[in-house]
Amino acid sequence: MSDPRIEVDRLSVAFRVPRRPARSAKDSVVHLLRHGRGTETIWAIRDVSLTVQRGEIVGLVGANGAGKSTLLRCLAHVLAPSQGRVVVRGAVAPLLTLGAPFNPDLTGRENVIRFGALMGRDHREVERRAGAIAEWAGLSEYLDLPLRAYSSGMAARLAFGVATDGEPDVLLMDEIHAVGDAAFRAHSFERVERILARGASAILVSHSPGLIRERCSRIIWLDRGEVRAEGTFEEIAPLYRAELGRHRKVALTGDAEAPSEVPEPPRGDAARGL
Repeated sequence: MSDPRIEVDRLSVAFRVPRRPARSAKDSVVHLLRHGRGTETIWAIRDVSLTVQRGEIVGLVGANGAGKSTLLRCLAHVLAPSQGRVVVRGAVAPLLTLGAPFNPDLTGRENVIRFGALMGRDHREVERRAGAIAEWAGLSEYLDLPLRAYSSGMAARLAFGVATDGEPDVLLMDEIHAVGDAAFRAHSFERVERILARGASAILVSHSPGLIRERCSRIIWLDRGEVRAEGTFEEIAPLYRAELGRHRKVALTGDAEAPSEVPEPPRGDAARGL
């Protein structure tokens, strides 16, 4: 029986960027008067649809800039869709750019409470759990120091502790094997395994073929913001490797042709994959 935790229907995300960087505010105004707005639309995600069932672990693969992190940020409600619909059921643990939401002027404890509130957690419950979260991350003695006293790895560990505290229903994981040293990675994967064993769903972004093959029942391949293909590791891996090899050959020979314009997001079934 279908029991989706995540439903994405024809999702598109667009960004407006300047056609040419301004060297100063004056330069920006002059360029605006002479040439108009001078921006273009970049579609980071284009007409993507997918479903993740309860207890399912889906791998998300693609080259840098394919739209993987943008998709996860939409699922975490950090970014709003330009078009389409995103539904995520249950409590979400967003393991994305760990430490980025923290304020260096606040203490570790204050950041724990603030990050928990941003995730929709109860303020009093997060405040009560702050000590246990810091203890799990091995940062109890630093909890009441300003975050500027933390290394980037320490901040990531604390953010990981906040995001995975409690019993999340959905894990959004972006290269989590890069967090901390080997001992902490083992510690963090142990917690992730316990969450998944309780039936949580997950989307895992990783450039590690071994991790994707071991953990994911299904793979979605994103290419320039679109779903290129979807299937098992055995079905997708050879296609993805062949495409990476082709791009490396093009980069070496210089035979690539750059697109002349930014395409509109595809309609209908154009981005449903193979």
